[in-house]
Amino acid sequence: MAGFAFDSLREAGARAASVARPRPVPAVRAADRRGAGTVRFEDVSKTYRSAAGEVRALDRISLDIPAGAIFGIIGRSGAGKSSLLRTVNRLETPTSGRVLVDGEPIDALGTDGLVALRRRIGMIFQHFNLLSAKTVRQNVALPLTVAGLGKAEIARRVEEALRLVGLADKAETYPSRLSGGQKQRVGIARALVSDPEILLCDEATSALDPETTLSILDLLRDINRRLGLTIILITHEMSVIREICTDVVVLEAGRIAETGPVWQVFGAPEHPATRALLAPLIRDLPEDLAARITPHPAPGAEALLRITCSGRAAPDLAALAAATDGPVRLLQAGIERIQGHTVGRMLIAAGGAEAEARLRAIGLEVEGIGYVAADD
Repeated sequence: MAGFAFDSLREAGARAASVARPRPVPAVRAADRRGAGTVRFEDVSKTYRSAAGEVRALDRISLDIPAGAIFGIIGRSGAGKSSLLRTVNRLETPTSGRVLVDGEPIDALGTDGLVALRRRIGMIFQHFNLLSAKTVRQNVALPLTVAGLGKAEIARRVEEALRLVGLADKAETYPSRLSGGQKQRVGIARALVSDPEILLCDEATSALDPETTLSILDLLRDINRRLGLTIILITHEMSVIREICTDVVVLEAGRIAETGPVWQVFGAPEHPATRALLAPLIRDLPEDLAARITPHPAPGAEALLRITCSGRAAPDLAALAAATDGPVRLLQAGIERIQGHTVGRMLIAAGGAEAEARLRAIGLEVEGIGYVAADD
């Protein structure tokens, strides 16, 4: 999704949504849920055993997710994202450590307790998992039918869930006649019909086109605001995290590489794994310049430095030259807004082997890229 114009897509989504606006949800529901939906991981590890030996998917994860957050989990393939997410509703059981939901450990829950827990935690997936022989109404009603609720209560809840996701007019439609975005909305309605405190999203937008992805993200944000749900999502699309999440954790080889507010982690990534994941979202080096970069300085070479300014004014070239005690050339610059915070990036060429250290000394966030000949 990197590079798509979210603002223009949002306008298009707003026009489409105005045709069938979801019915307002009473504010008391969010108020009643306030404080519910916290998740804590305490020293959680998960080891899988196979013919090839043991694989440690999670390695001593300790993390707090506050109630009402939209929390993102990112990492490379095999980093442990799905394993961590699935411990929240006990689809995976930690090998050691424990998970607490609303302050209560879930590791010792019996059958009845586990059923009750899973009714408080909804889940949506990349693949919609709808029953093709059932209508939209019947698909959404399925969890309540299994739970043994009465017909009148099921009908009321299903109607409310379908209105919330904007599909009230599709209740008698079969999945084969729905678009991908509509199918995912059915999946969201089915996850919400049990009135959960927490919604788990496992690559929920990966199979969707960019415009549909944006509409689903807007829906999730609206659900979070209206219902006070805690939303925990994993994705390989970094732009999804940037668009919707308040906080994020970066996993690398089953461990926490970095965590914090999205604007902070995305604006000034510290761990190499984070920087690698975010590279597609940061403007690439010009090709002609990238071809000339060397890792070690040569006589007369300039240092290539990327300066990131999060929530503060970027220094001008005169200030940079004064700090480095040498000439400075601006090669590239850009500004973006992340979760209401301004993040600016500058790529400069600066003379002197001490340029990077001197810029760090005046409080700037600096990443050394390499060296180029002064006349490049």
